[in-house]
Amino acid sequence: MLKKKKTEVYALGQHISMSADKARRVIDQIRGRSYEETLMILELMPYRACYPIFKLVYSAANHNMGSNEPNLVISQAEVNEGSTVKKLKPRARGRSFPIKRSTCHITIVMKDISLDDEYVEIDSLKKPK
Repeated sequence: MLKKKKTEVYALGQHISMSADKARRVIDQIRGRSYEETLMILELMPYRACYPIFKLVYSAANHNMGSNEPNLVISQAEVNEGSTVKKLKPRARGRSFPIKRSTCHITIVMKDISLDDEYVEIDSLKKPK
């Protein structure tokens, strides 16, 4: 029996305290790029969103199941809105003003392009003769 070897690894960052739009601005720049090129882009961009995304990309690359780093490509990268933390700030004359602190969830999926169409035979699933 032939079974396709797993070629994708993902990292998920939840409840990152920044706006989803600000994180999407960085994610759009790295989607589809290689691992080494992505790290270089994230180190040089001046945005605050780069650091948590850098940590996620690095984490996904460390759990790549023995693949070489030059073979890794970011196949999917998405940012979803998370929960909003709501607080009240005291204002003049006894009134209050709402403060909404938005969060986001970031998902990075990395794919090994060298194992893309490779199949591995599994001997444990064969019936004994």
